[in-house]
Amino acid sequence: MEFTFTSVVWIYSSEGTWYFTTMPVDLADEIQARTAGTRRGFGSVRVNVTIGKSTWSTSLFRDTKSGSYILPLKKEIRSKEKISEGAQVHVRFTLPDFT
Repeated sequence: MEFTFTSVVWIYSSEGTWYFTTMPVDLADEIQARTAGTRRGFGSVRVNVTIGKSTWSTSLFRDTKSGSYILPLKKEIRSKEKISEGAQVHVRFTLPDFT
């Protein structure tokens, strides 16, 4: 099943700089329900993501602060798709088949 959302890219700085985008809460609630019993460490969910012409496998991570999931955007993808902080991105993703 394919899901989509549009969101703004933001930066988290700590020992390194990480770029993320946050899923809308209503969609996060649906993903939470669909992945009950299949989530991995830290409540992460494996996904295949497409932004622009780039597709890759990664994980969504539950974010208690926003009550949603966050999607990390690795440098390779940001470079290929010319994504910077504050950019609006259209995200398509699929969940693995849990059957």
